[in-house]
Amino acid sequence: MTFPTHRPRRLRQSPAVRRLVRETHLVPSQLVLPAFVREGLTEPVPIGSMPGIVQHSLDSLRRAAADAAASGIGGIMLFGVPEVRDAIGSQADDPDGILNVATRAVVEEVGDALVVQTDLCLDEFTDHGHCGVLRADGAVDNDETLLRYAAMAIAQADAGSPLLGLSGMMDGQVAHVRAALDDAGHADTILLAYAAKYAGAFYGPFREAVDSQLKGDRRAYQLDPANAREGVREAVTDVEEGADIVMVKPAMPYLDVLADVRAAVGVPVWAYQVSGEYAMIEAAAAHGWIDRRGAISESLLGIRRAGADAILTYWAVEAAGWLRETR
Repeated sequence: MTFPTHRPRRLRQSPAVRRLVRETHLVPSQLVLPAFVREGLTEPVPIGSMPGIVQHSLDSLRRAAADAAASGIGGIMLFGVPEVRDAIGSQADDPDGILNVATRAVVEEVGDALVVQTDLCLDEFTDHGHCGVLRADGAVDNDETLLRYAAMAIAQADAGSPLLGLSGMMDGQVAHVRAALDDAGHADTILLAYAAKYAGAFYGPFREAVDSQLKGDRRAYQLDPANAREGVREAVTDVEEGADIVMVKPAMPYLDVLADVRAAVGVPVWAYQVSGEYAMIEAAAAHGWIDRRGAISESLLGIRRAGADAILTYWAVEAAGWLRETR
């Protein structure tokens, strides 16, 4: 009988051995919780397509932020849902707008226990649902939009946000916002560029979460799902413009892009496990088709293995609890 020379199974023989030789590790501090806060609410409102996720009131957001800090996760990303929208998203840079009010509240609640982060995009604030100012022909005006992003960035930094998530996918947004922040005395504000943000089918539940008014689609500014090299090019460009961190979004359908971006840049690379990824696993688990905890854990580990230094995920707090159990 011929015996194998190599026996890789030796390193899989017990939980202790597997733990000792594990190549990829995930810890709570690598997780960031996205959270929605809606103006005018007195109680949180469940989001139908995202079981377990809510639109927060200011009070419930404070409690959620405190729980997130206690869980040991790394940060919380805030999205605001205003009562009134208009063509240019005026509420986005209003100091009394819901996102800026919520930012001050969360910073006051958690201090340095979490990195409080704010979404810098106009889509939640416009009555047309696009990520920028529209021209007369209905197309997004890139350069006029940059002016709005600069005003929004200063307002968010003034509200106390130490990290701004530039998610609009406008050309030159990082350089323009960086210059505006520096001129306004916010040189220390961190810029997270959603560098490789793809236009696709995985955002549906998020649009319910922010009560999106979108008409049409965003394919003229978000990336074509067929293009991997373009995602890397966007990330490299954003780093050259001054991004401190770059993001790939969504995560699981674009693990190849995530790995390529990680190899191409020297700054931290994050990934966003988006609402559609969340909803699919929750729906399949609710039907008993997959093991919920196993699928969530495996999905997060796969994103980490592909190169993500941190992951935005709606399971951040729950997954952090599991990770503490297995230390």
